[in-house]
Amino acid sequence: MKLAERMSRLGTETAFEVLARAKALEAQGRDIVHLEIGQPDYDTPQYIKDAACQALADGHTGYGPSAGVMEARERFASYLAETRGMEVSAEEVVITPGAKPILFFGLLALVDEGDEVICPNPGFPIYESVTEFVGATAVPAPLREENQFRLDAEELKGLVTDKTKMIILNSPHNPTGSVLTREDLEAIAEIAIANDVWVLSDEPYSKMIYDGEHHSIAAIDGMKERTILLEGFSKTYAMTGWRLGYAAMPAELADQVAKLQTNSNSCTATFIQHAGIAALDGPQDESEAMMDSFKMRRDIMVDGLNDIPGISCLSPAGAFYVFPNVTECEDPCDVLAKRCLDEAGVAVLSGTAFGAYGEGYLRLSSANSVENINEALKRIADMLAG
Repeated sequence: MKLAERMSRLGTETAFEVLARAKALEAQGRDIVHLEIGQPDYDTPQYIKDAACQALADGHTGYGPSAGVMEARERFASYLAETRGMEVSAEEVVITPGAKPILFFGLLALVDEGDEVICPNPGFPIYESVTEFVGATAVPAPLREENQFRLDAEELKGLVTDKTKMIILNSPHNPTGSVLTREDLEAIAEIAIANDVWVLSDEPYSKMIYDGEHHSIAAIDGMKERTILLEGFSKTYAMTGWRLGYAAMPAELADQVAKLQTNSNSCTATFIQHAGIAALDGPQDESEAMMDSFKMRRDIMVDGLNDIPGISCLSPAGAFYVFPNVTECEDPCDVLAKRCLDEAGVAVLSGTAFGAYGEGYLRLSSANSVENINEALKRIADMLAG
């Protein structure tokens, strides 16, 4: 089959490939502990499900506006205003089926062939994938363990050229769990403003902060007009399969992103948008309890990994991932990740699944039970000792 050339530039998300291999082993009778996929092991709170059912019963089953129903745009705008300390209007919000479409639409709307986009590395692989797909060059911004995997503004300054069109930020960060400080963001904002560069700030883990506080670069003076602030419901409300995301951006850009939605998805399911409103308006105790659980699991996982000879692990400040250093192990990280699955029955990801600067690391998701986490740690320790 002769595909379009651009398809050769489109990457993938290794977590889903490893999940498929792990499921195949389970089908053969193997017992697998899943630490590869970034998905809460909690169910969506019942009040959100009830709201979706009610919206269906009320007839919210037809097409809606491409940018989202106004009631949802208004509520999501007010949520961002409350949580980020900035003014956001409904006209600046676009709602999409999941957060990933915003990555596509934002890059398609702003980035031309030959432009450069600075992406965190290690980082969410879709950043680089979509950048290359649209014909631009993904420039890696190294995240180093000695800097707690936070983006170094001085190093970033040296990466900016006259071709730089966008900087992508992700805090709390996947895969390392790092969290950018207010000082980090202020320094990055200076660079963006001085060089007239857009920022796509990917913030779906904003409620998963265990150490420090969440700050958004969009709230810094001079940045709202050059920032796409991306949020979603998958992590905070255990709604991964619902596919509901949204972003705030300048209203003029929101119109163009909505046009891209018209040409692709048409709109986001209206009854799911109403479920999103309910998620924000309803009781937050289940979500908060889930965050507390993830913090406890983080601590158990970090302590357990640091007890394994040859592995060291920083304690991540946010998200539900840990990113242990395995450079003292004999195998490269991709080989070690494969051994963990094939020999130990523990599905993990290699650091290189997130870019070249992930070499020497593994990513483990702490979104699993304490019992399973402890079992996974034992299996990995036994494998390395054997």
